[in-house]
Amino acid sequence: MKVLILAGGVGERLFPLSRLKYPKQFLRLNGESLFQKTVKRGLMLSDDIYVVTNVDHAFMIERELDEIDVKAKILTEPMPKNTLPAIYLGIKEIVKDFGRSKVAVLPSDHLIEINENYLSAFKEAEKLSDKFLVTFGIKPTKPHTGYGYIKPKERVGGGFVVERFVEKPDYETAKTYVESGYLWNSGMFVFDSEIFFEECEKYAKDVIEKVDSGRYEEIEPISVDKGILEKSNRVAVVPLDIFWSDVGSFDAIYEIMEKDESGNAVKGEFLGVDSNNNLIISEGLVTTVDVENMVIVNTKDVTLVCPRESSQKVREVVRALRERSDERAEHHITVYRPWGSYTVLEEGDGYKVKRLTVLPGKRLSLQMHYHRSEFWVVVKGTAKVTVDDKEFLLRKGESTFIPMGAKHRLENPGKVTLEIIEVQIGDYLGEDDIVRFADDFGRI
Repeated sequence: MKVLILAGGVGERLFPLSRLKYPKQFLRLNGESLFQKTVKRGLMLSDDIYVVTNVDHAFMIERELDEIDVKAKILTEPMPKNTLPAIYLGIKEIVKDFGRSKVAVLPSDHLIEINENYLSAFKEAEKLSDKFLVTFGIKPTKPHTGYGYIKPKERVGGGFVVERFVEKPDYETAKTYVESGYLWNSGMFVFDSEIFFEECEKYAKDVIEKVDSGRYEEIEPISVDKGILEKSNRVAVVPLDIFWSDVGSFDAIYEIMEKDESGNAVKGEFLGVDSNNNLIISEGLVTTVDVENMVIVNTKDVTLVCPRESSQKVREVVRALRERSDERAEHHITVYRPWGSYTVLEEGDGYKVKRLTVLPGKRLSLQMHYHRSEFWVVVKGTAKVTVDDKEFLLRKGESTFIPMGAKHRLENPGKVTLEIIEVQIGDYLGEDDIVRFADDFGRI
């Protein structure tokens, strides 16, 4: 069996922790990121790991894999188009490398606690995939309105034929589903590549033709559930009796975190007076008085406050910010780049102060700016600097000035991380004031 991990999601539902350029799969709720936890679960099934992501996140996937010393083949979508095109793209690559294969498909942003049922369920699914497209259904622990449901029919092998898929219900309907033996739709699958391609030909021919011909931008976003599984009569479900969460809202995060004696789930510093059953995630001290059942998320640039029961609406905030072209919907004050990252420390009228972090052996593009000059001070490591036709080294405590309009480049030639304080001066300091002449990451 091969493993295909889907890591092309965008960060809307957990804003401001996640952003469009820093989506949910990279969040570290408890040590490793959700993506890294998924990779390690995948390694329990196969040594052959494939990851489908988008162009913006490919370098972050590489970095995440390096941290846990895992090799995987990374495939990039030109743009996110939901799960069906991504799965087709991934399985097509696996078949090119290995021929007909059994493929376990795993979302990269779920939280799962492994038990003995996990591996045995995948073994049963692998057997069933000789004849069926196999999905996994989580045995519900309670009625839940945030998940889709699967209704099983007659038993087949270690699972059941799927009678139907149903959308997220209201609470009373969810109660009926749980009492009737429905399962939560986990978004995990095992597909035989040949059967998957056959069903794609029947139900999603337009999608696969556009993927095959390189017309990705023409594809209408569509999930594998909508595009294939809800239409096919060759779908089975294997029950999974494990702890599982899609971490799809702040209320879901509240459910999985440990609580204090007042029912508060806290990450960060919190002081509450007569405050109960709240989710508090903060980079600074949060204090509350007589507050109950609320979400309070405080990052360095955005604070979110909402009732826990309304946390599904957070994506509406993100969409409103995008409509007004607010960069805070896109990224945090720390922005990750293939060469490292930068953090905005302070900005005002005509100036901006950043901390640049350049990884060993990496360099920024050869570039120039029309509207700003820059002053660099090295605070850690050694910098190799190019300014027009000059090239020189700067060590800790040394500095240089980059005039407006000068071609320049910053490189870390050393074995330790390079940190630079950059002061920008100019009438326009937007990130789009950049002309690249050479770039190691193909961004010209």
